[in-house]
Formats: sequence, C-alpha cells, structure tokens
Amino acid sequence: MTAWLAALLLGAAPDAGSPAGWSLPAARPCTTVELDELTADAATPYRLICRAVLSPGQAIKRPLLIVGAEASGAGLDCRGASVGQPGAATTTRQPTIAIWSRRITAEHWSRPTDIRIENCIIHGAVRVWGMGADGGYDDLRASSRTARHIATTQGAAPSHITMDRVTIVGTGSIPLYVGPGVTSLSLTRSTLSGRSDATALYLDAESADNVIENNTIAVATRREIVAVDGSASNRITANRFTLGGRGGIFLYRNCGERGVIRHQTPSDNQITDNVFSGAARLRPQLVVVGSREGRRAYCGADRGYPWGSSADDGDRATNNVVARNTRR
Repeated sequence: MTAWLAALLLGAAPDAGSPAGWSLPAARPCTTVELDELTADAATPYRLICRAVLSPGQAIKRPLLIVGAEASGAGLDCRGASVGQPGAATTTRQPTIAIWSRRITAEHWSRPTDIRIENCIIHGAVRVWGMGADGGYDDLRASSRTARHIATTQGAAPSHITMDRVTIVGTGSIPLYVGPGVTSLSLTRSTLSGRSDATALYLDAESADNVIENNTIAVATRREIVAVDGSASNRITANRFTLGGRGGIFLYRNCGERGVIRHQTPSDNQITDNVFSGAARLRPQLVVVGSREGRRAYCGADRGYPWGSSADDGDRATNNVVARNTRR
C-alpha cells in the first residue's frame, strides 16, 4: 500500500451527515506542532484537519490531504507562500492538494465540506473528488445504474470549497479538477498557469453550482481550456482566458466513458463577460455548447438503462446563457 492510500484510509471517522445549513464553524487553529509538521521537509502527504495560517518564511513542500468529514472546516492561508515544489510532476492519484471523500461502506462516504484555501502559490494540481477517490470507478458505475445517481453522487462528494487568490502552476496534470458530484466550489481572483496534458479546468459529471469568477487562466493545454462534462448550473464569469490557439469552454456529456452513465446534462450554466485572447485564426472556438453529441467510440459502453447517456448519447445542453463574452 502506498503512503497516499495509507493516509487516505487511516482515521476513518463516520460522517455525521449533511449540516442543516452551509455555515459550519471553522475548524480549530492548527497548533504549533501541527504547523511544524505541515511545513516539514518531507515527501509523505500531510493530513490537514485544522486551520493553518503560515508565518513569514514558511512554505509547504509536502502534498496535502484534506479527506473525510473530520476535515470539514479546515483551511489554509499561505499568506503568499507556496505549496509543493516548482516543476515537480504530479499525477491524478498524487496531486499537490487532494480534497477527497472517503468510502465508509458500499453506500456511505465521508466527505469534507466548508474548506477554504487562500493566498497560496500551488505547484502542480488540486483535485476535488467524491466517489472514485479511492482509485476505482466501480462505485460510480454501480451508482449510475440507479435512478438516484445525481443525488447519490452529489451527497458523496466534497461541497462548499472556497479557493480565493490562489495561483496553481500546472506541471502536467489538470491544474484544477472538480470531480463527479462536487457542488458549490468557488475559484475566485485566482490564476491558473503552467501546462496541462489535458485541460486547465475540468468540471466533471454530476457536479453543479460551482463558481469560476474573476480569474486569469493561461495554461498551455493539449485541448480546450475548460471542460464542462455533464456539469450543470455553474457560473463562469468575468474571467480572462489565454487560449494559445486551443478551444475555450466546451460543454458536452462524455457518454459511456468507463461504462459510467452520465445522468446530468451540461445545462443551466451561465458563461458571461469573459475575455478570450489567443484564439485560433481559423475556426476560433470560444464557447462551444454541445461539442461532442455522442461522437466517441465508447458511448455504447453504458447501454441498457432507461436514463441519461445510456438512453441518449447526445449532449442535450439546454438553457445555457452565453452572453457578453469578447475576443481580443
């Protein structure tokens, strides 16, 4: 077992359930001992369950795990300092900061909520993930074969994650990945830079109500800058995108990938007042609503059920507001 999986599985406390409102008290401040461990020169991930405020001269070199309900209310204010190591490669399983749910039983996940990260320079990637955070897709696949998949996935995923005035410098992995079912995440007044082997930002299936506002997104990518894959009711507004000849924001539903039925459509999103520079001269694609419409070889892998992408491979992107976006 890797240090990452061991850290993920240790300390499995039951989830107390969803709070009545979304104003949980902040976690306690980190102690001096905890801050020393957090900023130690170590390769193993640190499990954050308190509110850390760095002092001048401090930085975080080790990866961070913010996992399970016991981490709810945790936070990190770097005061301009860095997390991770410049240029160090990250992977989907070993990001710089992991905000993950943890499986308790076959049907029960312990999820972190009300997390705040601010004033940090993050080298690598941030991944926020519910079902599937243990490395497999069996749970998502099984859930997707039930009528309540959207509610189940959202109930298992991290929620109310605030990232404000952060810079994420990508080193290959998607700088910010918002996983299946994640709700009410906000990225504001921040910068995504560096490089990515895929997109700069990914909003995955069944996620919803996320806010991407007033950011600068200038990542060298291999495909579109932002993917809205079966994600709904998000607000992407007042951002500045440097496209580098790539596409901007693509809305689609990745039907059948890994046999997981996508129930939700990329609908009811607001994409407004964004500025795009560096678009391709021929056939510039700033915002594309319905960019796939089932044109993938694996779309048939989820056949046999009466809902979502199993019944219809189309993107079915409806009620999206795309307005006042400009090209420079």
